[in-house]
Amino acid sequence: MTYMNKTLKEIHEALKKGEVTSAELITESLTKAKMVQEKCNAFVTILDDVNEETVTDNILSGIPYGAKDNYSTKGVLSTGSSNTLKDYVPFFDATAIKNLKKAGAVMIAKTALDEFGMGGTGTTAHTGIITNPWDKTRMCAGSSAGSAASVAAGVYPYALGSDTGDSIRKPAAYCGIVGYKPTYGMISRYGLFPYASSMDHCGVLTRCVEDAAIVVDNMKGQDELDMTSWNSSNLNLENSLNGSVKGKKLCYIKEICDLNNYPNASEELKAHLANFNKTIDICRKLGIEVVEESIDRTLLEAEPAVYVVLSYAEATSNLSNLTGIIFGPRGKGEDIFAMIKDHRTQGFSPLIKRRFVIGSYVLQKENQEKYFKNAQRVRRLLVDAWKNLFTKYDGVILPVGSGPAKHLDKALDILSANTDVLEEHLQIANFGGFPSITIPNGFIDNLPVGVNITGNCYDDANVLNIAYALEQAMDYKNMIAGERNE
Repeated sequence: MTYMNKTLKEIHEALKKGEVTSAELITESLTKAKMVQEKCNAFVTILDDVNEETVTDNILSGIPYGAKDNYSTKGVLSTGSSNTLKDYVPFFDATAIKNLKKAGAVMIAKTALDEFGMGGTGTTAHTGIITNPWDKTRMCAGSSAGSAASVAAGVYPYALGSDTGDSIRKPAAYCGIVGYKPTYGMISRYGLFPYASSMDHCGVLTRCVEDAAIVVDNMKGQDELDMTSWNSSNLNLENSLNGSVKGKKLCYIKEICDLNNYPNASEELKAHLANFNKTIDICRKLGIEVVEESIDRTLLEAEPAVYVVLSYAEATSNLSNLTGIIFGPRGKGEDIFAMIKDHRTQGFSPLIKRRFVIGSYVLQKENQEKYFKNAQRVRRLLVDAWKNLFTKYDGVILPVGSGPAKHLDKALDILSANTDVLEEHLQIANFGGFPSITIPNGFIDNLPVGVNITGNCYDDANVLNIAYALEQAMDYKNMIAGERNE
């Protein structure tokens, strides 16, 4: 019997009843991982020698999972999907990994990602392109591509991701699963390879909202090693899922959701926005009030550039320690400067190097006011705009992207004009540290699409419960790629 396609509670119940053992689950998960690796190239490392764990009352105990390869894992290769760390084996665990170990969870693999989390396609991992389990010609998005692909393919019920712009939530949409980024600091970032520290979030990819709540309940907690973490001990996300949403209020943004804003819209975009409108109707049937709001389109259109300037600047600083001197493969050269130059030139992909160049440029003294500081100001305006919405609504509900997963051959995609805001709006939740969750809400041409709900900081329980109620009203819970019943 197969168990990796079930929910965490279903698997835990089977373990407690003795219907299956942790060792048998590990064997099933490893077998599936190797099959998915051949199809999707989702992993950097598969741990064949992992030991079973004792089954306790903790729902996660004895159950396999995957961790994105930018989480530090003691004694296990942790590359960030970069050649600069292709042989790096840490001597410590990230706090999130340590917390899952305490819960008895079993890590069976490290998943591939866009190099150091810098990318939205799943195509820049040093191990190669990660493909979508629903359609190998399509991308998973990124950067948590390997985690999304493996969960969607049924390797295990959940995998860890990180989210700096939309790196959990967009791959979740493209792969027909759930992606949850909690409030900034709910999960310690200690041991997560940094990209842009003011926007980096730890999170999880699952196949249902309840599983996301269960996993984050076990990952979260204040950590003296991360000064941005906070005490969430009064929050029990799993227990907050009661499905009672009558009287809740959501809004959507006209400038993002109105088809009239996209001249010459593709058929996929038309179908995506039509599907979103059906989801709004479901919300209203659940007793949720949904209102259209308007945000200055000029402000919205500035958002992608703000993300580029700020995240690239932070990345330039955060990854300046990757010199090949302290760790990583030593570069060649007659002196230390030549060695560092060779290491970084040979080790980083062209995309990463471009980001470092831009980041360095906007941080130069003569450029800071025009680019970096102005970007910070616009970030504040965007966050304030969303904060103002949260004074009136429990959350903002929006479609994810402009349709289903994009083709790996981008020439096959017909992109409509002015879709940047539609594609990039999830980054605003990173600007403000807001809790944000994506769930599947339909199919276009047999490919899944997603909807996102974002709420105010520390209101995770409310956001998850709304997503949970909406999930229960639709027929896309716990889907496995290739096993959809038409």
